[in-house]
Amino acid sequence: MQDLPTKKRIAIFGSTGSIGTQALDVIRANPGLFEVEILTAQTNDELLITQAMEFRPNAVVIGDDSRYQKVKDALSSTDIKVFAGETALEEAADFDTYDMMLAAIVGFAGLKPTLKAVEKGKAIALANKETLVVAGDIVMQKAVEKRVPIIPVDSEHSAIFQCLVGEVRNPIEKVILTASGGPFLGKKPNFLVNVKRDHALQHPNWSMGAKISIDSATLMNKGLEMIEARWLFNLQPNQVEVVIHPQSIIHSMVQFEDGSIKAQMGLPDMKLPIQYALAFPGRVKNDFPRLNFRKNPNLTFEEPDVKTFRNLSLAIEALNTGGNMPCVLNAANEIAVWAFLRNRIGFLDMTAMVEKTMQHVAFIQKPTLQEYFDSDGEARNFAASLINL
Repeated sequence: MQDLPTKKRIAIFGSTGSIGTQALDVIRANPGLFEVEILTAQTNDELLITQAMEFRPNAVVIGDDSRYQKVKDALSSTDIKVFAGETALEEAADFDTYDMMLAAIVGFAGLKPTLKAVEKGKAIALANKETLVVAGDIVMQKAVEKRVPIIPVDSEHSAIFQCLVGEVRNPIEKVILTASGGPFLGKKPNFLVNVKRDHALQHPNWSMGAKISIDSATLMNKGLEMIEARWLFNLQPNQVEVVIHPQSIIHSMVQFEDGSIKAQMGLPDMKLPIQYALAFPGRVKNDFPRLNFRKNPNLTFEEPDVKTFRNLSLAIEALNTGGNMPCVLNAANEIAVWAFLRNRIGFLDMTAMVEKTMQHVAFIQKPTLQEYFDSDGEARNFAASLINL
């Protein structure tokens, strides 16, 4: 008699965000395959409590210390362990009790817990692209040492990953990341100078959190994805390209050295790459809507406008320069997006902030992990000082 497969125990770091909540939808639909072991949130205590009451994880972490008592009291009738603070995130990542971490904390904050999970030998479903943008060389080297699979959740990197299944011995000529172009495709600087927060948050195809929606509007998201792809798939900077594909049906492509191109296609729905990563190497039946080619008869492609959307050219510059520059780019961008979302700066000011920060912070060719942290801190402080200009 065959043994029944044991459930995969999932630790969701960033469970209250867009990716985390959709991952819980996938788990809810597949109770025989997955169970929730750890849930973490930064400030959204209400949703964390609701999730914990439904999924009954072993432990929850609330990043904001001041909300600890509220979460602790709300879960006092259960045997769920409650922790708080930044170091508690790393300590939870160090637990033995889970099989896979879904790394869905937004931004630089996701780096330390993800590294800790890699060191622990845990499989990673990676939705936090900044981890590889900031310290991709160190993270991937550690993953190789520990023989840890890092399965991308970003739709573009998931597409490339899926295209590479079965191609392990076939060298890649290049990967082609597709970009929708965001809500301002075709617009020029005289239009963008007046763009406001709510306008920039309205993505035409994808439903995403605030940070990634703004990054998509500025094309910074695609730049960060280029840097992430370089590390994930062990490529040279010149092997990563971007093409604008407004329909978001082809999620990305791989060109092999014989010139053949593989593409992964589907409707724009993040649940699909999330489910693929959680269930890998298998595919799981679902009732998600299916792509109908008769309803999507035209797939179009164009060059990105890097003169207008200069964030993409700054990211390409950081990719080509290497060292700590992608880390500096990311830190400045996180501060710039934060300021824009609070109406402190204009849409085009975000690019200026990133550019000035990249010019200010000293270049380090082969940074240590500590030097990455230092570069991140210096870039944030400098970018923040520009907000008062």
